[in-house]
Amino acid sequence: MSTGTSAAAPALVRGPALRRAARRRRFAFYGPAFVAAVAYVDPGNFATNVQAGARHGYLLVWVLVAACAVAMFIQYLSAKTGLATGRDLPTLCRDNFPRPVVRGLWVQAEIVAMATDLAEFVGAAIGLYLLLEVPMLPAALITAVVSFAILALQQRGYRPFELVIVFLLSIIALGFAYTVIAAGGQSASGLTAGMVPEFHGTDSVVLAIGIIGATVMPHVIYLHSALTAQRQRPRGSAERRRALRTLRVDTMAGLSLAGLINLSMLCVAAAVFYGTAGDFDGSLASAHEDFGRLVGGGAALAFAAALLASGLSSSGVGTYSGQVIMEGFLRIRVPLFLRRAVTMAPALAVLGLGVSPDTVLLMSQVVLSFGIPFALVPLVLLSRRRDLMGDLVNRRVTTFVGWVAALLISGINAYLLQQVFFG
Repeated sequence: MSTGTSAAAPALVRGPALRRAARRRRFAFYGPAFVAAVAYVDPGNFATNVQAGARHGYLLVWVLVAACAVAMFIQYLSAKTGLATGRDLPTLCRDNFPRPVVRGLWVQAEIVAMATDLAEFVGAAIGLYLLLEVPMLPAALITAVVSFAILALQQRGYRPFELVIVFLLSIIALGFAYTVIAAGGQSASGLTAGMVPEFHGTDSVVLAIGIIGATVMPHVIYLHSALTAQRQRPRGSAERRRALRTLRVDTMAGLSLAGLINLSMLCVAAAVFYGTAGDFDGSLASAHEDFGRLVGGGAALAFAAALLASGLSSSGVGTYSGQVIMEGFLRIRVPLFLRRAVTMAPALAVLGLGVSPDTVLLMSQVVLSFGIPFALVPLVLLSRRRDLMGDLVNRRVTTFVGWVAALLISGINAYLLQQVFFG
């Protein structure tokens, strides 16, 4: 009798301990989507959403909502691939595609990463200029120092880096929550009409492409799979399924927050700037000035603080993505600080030459849109393979939706080229 009791006691102790360990492993899968979400509210989003609202009112709301829905699906697919395989997307491409294809994918991914870095670095410098009136080039150098400090957190593991990124994301969200409340005057009928798909001329098409490029970010498709693959691997099929449910919740929460921030940007610009006779010229500096004049100093301050937080956080995420891209495709590991120093050079050159930062931001987002299919098509091809994904392999409907998203984005890009060169 005593032997049975003594044998049962350790089992009773082990039961709660095992459940706590399982909860800790499941909790580890919360966070990657919020890091990815930062890339969806980077300075390029500020430029495209503010200009879309100012020039066309609520016309492109449907583009933004559709892009956010597609982004949520793609990021979930990327996270699931990292969970199932324990490898990031660039590494999977290197291991499963012919070498010429891998090299081509790496070249375009590097172009995308540079365009991303350019937008984020320039955006942070603009935010610092608007807050403290620091000239653009010194603001860029200060941004570089802060960016290095954020990157240094990665040496302490993924959690400290993620917590700082989430803190900066919270500043962006609070900044626009305040701006929406301060601006007021939102049109329910305008929002409803904006859900009807239509364009008004080539300018609206270009802005729509920019919104898609700023919302569905190709470099963070690569990163999300890496962030998930870094976690502790689940033990067994049941735990893997629970981890997948956690990733689904994480993705829905993180990308929904990013979508709401983006929608607030467009709606505030539509309410404040559209149809007015003001001096707004589409630049972020002009938006900041007009927010102060038309809404109040608090709204202008909130806008500038959100822009600075956006640039700093997305800059760190972009550099991390570039490391994943290079290491995955080429098996070459470059120190993050060296990569940061190299990739910020184009931004410093742009600011030093006096090129319009707002033009750079907008066109960088168009470049990003053209890079989406090059990340999405390999993701769909690989995630439908049972030999790689095991019991987390795509269902047929998931693969079908992935192909539809890739074809739609490619079709819109082709339409833009036709309008620009032959329209």
